[in-house]
Amino acid sequence: MTATLDSAWHGLLAFVFYYPLFMSFLWMTGAALFYWRFERAERALDLPPPLPHWPPVTVLIPSYNEGENAEETVSHALALDYPDFEVVAINDGSSDDTGAVLERVAARDPRLRVVHLAENQGKAMGLQAGALLARHEILVCIDGDALLDPNAAHWLVRHFVESPDVAAVTGNPRIRNRSTLLGRVQVGEFSSIVGIIKRAQRVFGRIFTVSGVITAFRKSAVHQVGYWSADMLTEDIDITWKLQRAGWDVRFEPRALTWILMPETLRGLWKQRLRWAMGGAQVLLKNIDAALEPAQRSLWPLLVEMVVSVAWSYAMVLVTALWLIGLVLPGGVLPAVGSPLGLQQSGVILGATCLAQFAFSTWLDSRYDRGLFRNLFWMIWYPFVFWVINCAATVVAYPKVLARRRGSRARWVSPDRGFRP
Repeated sequence: MTATLDSAWHGLLAFVFYYPLFMSFLWMTGAALFYWRFERAERALDLPPPLPHWPPVTVLIPSYNEGENAEETVSHALALDYPDFEVVAINDGSSDDTGAVLERVAARDPRLRVVHLAENQGKAMGLQAGALLARHEILVCIDGDALLDPNAAHWLVRHFVESPDVAAVTGNPRIRNRSTLLGRVQVGEFSSIVGIIKRAQRVFGRIFTVSGVITAFRKSAVHQVGYWSADMLTEDIDITWKLQRAGWDVRFEPRALTWILMPETLRGLWKQRLRWAMGGAQVLLKNIDAALEPAQRSLWPLLVEMVVSVAWSYAMVLVTALWLIGLVLPGGVLPAVGSPLGLQQSGVILGATCLAQFAFSTWLDSRYDRGLFRNLFWMIWYPFVFWVINCAATVVAYPKVLARRRGSRARWVSPDRGFRP
């Protein structure tokens, strides 16, 4: 092996090791600043701050084949502790009894309106249909399995009242199915990865994506940017970038809670993460031109992070593949490399940093999610399962997106909601 190749190999290993280490400390620093500025002295979860006025709200619930969850989801939405609101449920061509369940609930409560689309149009089109029918300017959008906290609307709406530049406020989704290892690990993931990153991004500039399971939008802002894109696999990431590129502010509100179901099988988890990765790839390719626009410089850190994260995923998969191949080939054929997730010194440092991040983020969200610390133990499995799945999904996503026909409608598939509690 030449000196140049040897140097490149050690550079690759250093990148695989140092990048997640650097990002972990960056996220923890940003989240700590967010806590100090926005959460430390905040009121109790069930005592949202008073405002001079509370504008009326429309809760949008697009659903596809959510017959098992529809009544529970709508009932929680109708139980909001908010002065003036309506609920619009969109049955997007479901093949199960979702439509019948929604109509049954609507017959009991006039605040619920049900919209039936003749065939599966996709979540983006469902949201647009609901937005066009909404009577109010503030739209609180949730998924068909989401159980809204009674005070969620209060915490979301205050941002729109405080600033006319706010176009979207994303909430804090919490996982309610925790009966399996995959479910318990995802409980920690939504704090240690999703929540902590949103906090850090909010402090450092722009947010990569709102959470599709709970976000409030200013309808006029969504209208200005052309609503949600029907060809994007992750309409939540896309609308976030469209709004921010148009100059709108997007915020994170950790006290706006909703309780959701997540996949608890490897097959369901893989399908979800591949869709997320493909959606991220679509957004990166669509918005890469922002790197050449000085007016969009606030988005440059996000673009750099996306590009470097993709490079890291490919590097991680390459190093892992070479390690596995080296286990069966004679010594000296490939450069010596240990397991990327092994217990060598680098692995111990990464593992300790990972656990520190998990512990810090768990502490941040423990005020909103009781018993969260009980899941900290299960987070030791995160690098072994989710790093592998997420890296593999990223590597697979980009070729699939490049081969995907442009303009293809992103339609629903029957969701994997895991095992019900």
